[in-house]
Amino acid sequence: MRGIGSGRVVVLATPGAQFSQFGKPSGTYSLLVQVRDNNVDQALKALKKKMQREGIFREMKLRNYYEKPSEKRVREQAEALRRARKLARKKAQREGLLPGKAAPAKPGAPGRGGRPGGPGRPGGSGGTGGPPRTGGFGGPR
Repeated sequence: MRGIGSGRVVVLATPGAQFSQFGKPSGTYSLLVQVRDNNVDQALKALKKKMQREGIFREMKLRNYYEKPSEKRVREQAEALRRARKLARKKAQREGLLPGKAAPAKPGAPGRGGRPGGPGRPGGSGGTGGPPRTGGFGGPR
């Protein structure tokens, strides 16, 4: 039996919002989120987590602007290459051919500066000294 104030929320998404395992749209579907004890914040958190897992936010971001078919093809090939490299790296780590993730540095360990900028850095920038990172491919749009 349900208590007072409990219920459920069903969210219907537009066609093309859900993806099959191959990344293709598969039509309209619903997400079911339980609201317990009128705790809407918790229900929204669960809904957001489900939408993130389904790839709805990513799809909305991609649909903000038109993507030419050639750009889409290049993006999908780059994503497939990243997935394949990640899979190969994980497999090599499991087989012991590559070391796993390095243990995080302990605070106060010798060999590192105490300040975020580090000693001797002009302005105490705190950066790694490498080139600036860019998002996406870095190619022209």
